[in-house]
Amino acid sequence: MSLSLARLDLTQIFCDVDDFYREFERLCERDVPRLPYDGQPKSYQSRLSISEVMTIVIAFHGSCYRTFKDFYKQKVLADWQDAFPNLVSYSRFVELMPWSFMALVSFLNTRCFGEVTGISFIDSTSVAVCHIKRAKAHKTFKGLAGWGKSSVGWYFGFKLHLIINDHGELLAAALTPGNTDDRKPVPNMTQDLVGKLFGDRGYVSQALFESLLERGLELITKRRKNMKNALMPLLNKILLRKRPIIETVNDQLKNLCQIEHSRHRSPFNFLVNLVSGLIAYAYHPDKPSLGLPDYELKALPQAAF
Repeated sequence: MSLSLARLDLTQIFCDVDDFYREFERLCERDVPRLPYDGQPKSYQSRLSISEVMTIVIAFHGSCYRTFKDFYKQKVLADWQDAFPNLVSYSRFVELMPWSFMALVSFLNTRCFGEVTGISFIDSTSVAVCHIKRAKAHKTFKGLAGWGKSSVGWYFGFKLHLIINDHGELLAAALTPGNTDDRKPVPNMTQDLVGKLFGDRGYVSQALFESLLERGLELITKRRKNMKNALMPLLNKILLRKRPIIETVNDQLKNLCQIEHSRHRSPFNFLVNLVSGLIAYAYHPDKPSLGLPDYELKALPQAAF
């Protein structure tokens, strides 16, 4: 197989995805449908395997193409026939994409998250699903998306909540409607974390701080203007100033991995696009990093409190 993209090693990704899917298939009952259905159960039927579908949708997010249609027609069908001899038409491939969703989510959760180092950063970013002027007439995400307000203004869509470590690797991700409080998904997202968690003022909450502290995780945020001043260890101040690293990750997800656009015609294809974008980021070779030496990281969890 010969796959080439400037940003990703697609041969390695295909090998990882194919090995994972073989194991995933063994754990799943073959006669259980992988999509919601009405009436009779549906089963996947195509000459193109789901692991191949997964690889192609991940590859899009490492390419320089702005639309998946152009990528599939101009790159996949034109140059990857030898690597994928059972390719189908573009319209048929779009029909197959939702069948890869459960496998993509499992692959993200089991193979793409980084190591807990004791230093974590949390933030949320807007994922608009349409132009704000078309929001009232938008039907694809009716009852799912919500109105939210970011630093650049109002939008209609979702919030993507992320936690990363100091190497820029993903540790947790959650998707909520745009009108969800940033603090709501934090308890579930931080179940496996210890050490220090740095966030912006949107995460200020005494109850949240105490609940996380009981589990060995110290939530550190900037003070709001109406809050009393409090002493903060120098280490926390220094690391809190590094919190924009997660904003760089959000920028890469939107501008390099292209997790946000307004052309979705199906909620499932929206989710496939989002999850495959997160997977592509996990394979991205140039993640933002604090560059802290390992011997300093090993001492941080013990010095967290």
